[in-house]
Amino acid sequence: MTLLNDILTFNEEFVAENKYERYITTKFPNKKMVILTCMDTRLLELLPHALNLSNGDVKLVKNAGAMVVHPFGSIMRSILVAVYELKADEVMIIGHHDCGMSALNYDSMLDKMKDRGISDDTISTLENSGMDLDKWLTGFSSVEESVSHSVKMVKNHPLLPPKVPVHGLVIDPKTGKLDLVVDGYKA
Repeated sequence: MTLLNDILTFNEEFVAENKYERYITTKFPNKKMVILTCMDTRLLELLPHALNLSNGDVKLVKNAGAMVVHPFGSIMRSILVAVYELKADEVMIIGHHDCGMSALNYDSMLDKMKDRGISDDTISTLENSGMDLDKWLTGFSSVEESVSHSVKMVKNHPLLPPKVPVHGLVIDPKTGKLDLVVDGYKA
């Protein structure tokens, strides 16, 4: 049995037993908010409970580090879609303490890539094509600074309506305690 087979078997039972019914909602967030947070496994259930969120309350976007690194990348596009098409009126960026992105090291990751079959030729081709892998595969030293940077990227985006508040917070992945970094109502 593979993990995929386990998932598909469980899913058949889930659907057959109508267990999905308790999750039925619309595509529009009840609390009119879009949240960007980290993909960290510790936040899967903790974050919604720590924020008193239920299924259907918010649009949730996840990536490594809860980072907006490009003003016209997929994260910013998702935020704009949530605002314009899905009726989100506020944006919240939530990083977390003890984030893997704070320890991300290009040289270490490059070694891991090579160990898993990525060739020096592939790395060289990317670098010769203008890709700055060192910058792209480097994390941050301060989660608060990273959250503040992402808030600024979103708040100052030319396509975001000026009155949309953009908040920045950091959550403790053990306790769920939130620390306010940027109050979007005052910024």
